[in-house]
Amino acid sequence: MPRPRPRPPEIIHGVPLLPLPRPRPAPPRSGGSATPGGTLADIPPSACRARITADLATIEPLPPLRGAGECGGEDVVLLKAVMTGETGPVAIVPPATPRCPMAEALIGWIRDDVMTATARLGSPLRAVANYASYECRPRNRIEGAKLSQHGLANAIDVRALVLADGTTLAPTDATADRGLREQLRLTACARFATVLGPGSDGYHEEHIHLDLAERAHATHLCQWEVR
Repeated sequence: MPRPRPRPPEIIHGVPLLPLPRPRPAPPRSGGSATPGGTLADIPPSACRARITADLATIEPLPPLRGAGECGGEDVVLLKAVMTGETGPVAIVPPATPRCPMAEALIGWIRDDVMTATARLGSPLRAVANYASYECRPRNRIEGAKLSQHGLANAIDVRALVLADGTTLAPTDATADRGLREQLRLTACARFATVLGPGSDGYHEEHIHLDLAERAHATHLCQWEVR
């Protein structure tokens, strides 16, 4: 029987998150979930990993992932937190498992764009709720669909932002500061190859999907209605 994706944690740094509908279950791609496919002993650090220094983020290098079919990825890291200087670290909860280039893009977005957008709220950003990162599955969990970028460790779903004062801001919340959400959308669409949110396909009404999918002419897909 197919198993639904585990629910994300309901508490981040002592802050309860608003409940979301449980994601619909979908069968995994044949062969099951991907597992580490080697060791780090003979793999030299990539240029990407060398750029992510301790003052930028807390990461842990992982062995290559090998999964069913085309699932898996090289140069994968466990992204635990993003460093932001004087305001302290921003935890990724739970830690994400992306390829290093995806981690680097997410780190840059949080440090340079999300921190700037949330500065108007008067309390520093403390956590980003990771709804999903690496997961060997088809797009939107539709059986027979193309492989999701999640299956390549090339995507992350952002559920909410949590501030130091306990404020939880969901980017898809129509009652949240619209100017801030417009700024998040603008910067995300400039930095990532794919941005999906409310109004995209019916599967991203409660979270924002970000990935670095490779397309002809390096085109971007930005489908997020700020309501």
